[in-house]
Amino acid sequence: MKHGKKYVDAAKLVDRTKLYDSDEALDTVIKTATAKFDETVELHVKLGVDSRHADQQVRGAVVLPNGTGKTVRVLAICKGSNEELAKEAGADFVGAEDMTQKIQQENWMDFDVLITTPDCMGLVGRLGRILGPRGLMPNPKAGTVTPDIARAVKEAKAGKIEYRLDKTNIIHCPIGKVSFGTGKLSENFNTLMDAIVKAKPAAAKGQYIRSVAVTSTMGPSVRINPAKFGV
Repeated sequence: MKHGKKYVDAAKLVDRTKLYDSDEALDTVIKTATAKFDETVELHVKLGVDSRHADQQVRGAVVLPNGTGKTVRVLAICKGSNEELAKEAGADFVGAEDMTQKIQQENWMDFDVLITTPDCMGLVGRLGRILGPRGLMPNPKAGTVTPDIARAVKEAKAGKIEYRLDKTNIIHCPIGKVSFGTGKLSENFNTLMDAIVKAKPAAAKGQYIRSVAVTSTMGPSVRINPAKFGV
């Protein structure tokens, strides 16, 4: 893959032979982010598990203390008094059958998170083929299927993110924007890494955290020493 001059110049600031401390790595990511927009900073963690086995799945959700820097559009599918609670909590779209029909018939997807109550999972379940491939299917482990819809909406708006393994046993998550600075990014980084470490499956054998890297949207990857996490 051929990179542009800006990327090549930025890559020269990264020592490829070095495993950085997390704060130094984040500082380097900020220095190498040269795009004209406020780039997203992403965390990539390779785990020593096999996602093909149900007892080695790693999935959960965590509220980042400084949010992600992104405006999150929340769809709440619920009924009765929960509709008003969801609206008051800040949900952008609220409804039940009308919303599921809109998604099915119009392929409407103008939302980032879908939150629902257990009594509406029958409705939402019909959308599995549409929502599943996009990573938008609600899940109790992620806190997006819950009787406390107001709390879930507020957390999503505040910067709650879901982390889960891909097919190559890597977790990819945003941890903020370059404009946050090293301090806020570091708080978000540590919060997410703590959650991933605590989510270690009992069936996982050997080294759990295999590799850790941070990168900006357009910048080079900076590797962090996984030994820091002790698992």
